[in-house]
Amino acid sequence: MKEFMVQVKQLPPSMAIKQVKGGGGEITVEEFKELMKRYDTNGDGRISKEELRVFIRCVGGRFSGWKCGRGIRLADANGDGYIDESEIDNLVLFAQKSLGLKIVPY
Repeated sequence: MKEFMVQVKQLPPSMAIKQVKGGGGEITVEEFKELMKRYDTNGDGRISKEELRVFIRCVGGRFSGWKCGRGIRLADANGDGYIDESEIDNLVLFAQKSLGLKIVPY
């Protein structure tokens, strides 16, 4: 499994997620956070609705526009329209439930 994790870390973000989703593998919460940082295209430390939409499309998710809105609503605890570091655990739950990603704590 460690060998698989190293391979995931070395892939570009979209390929890494497809490898995990399609390969039946799992990623850790920390690896998920690192992947999300790659989708933070403006570098403000927060995930916007558009950045989340791109992420969902890269994992092969359908209805990315609808799902990104739902993901923001579920994960955004302070209601500012963005997902920041303190809200990432809520996004992990959304990704597990709605996107079918296997994200483990270790």
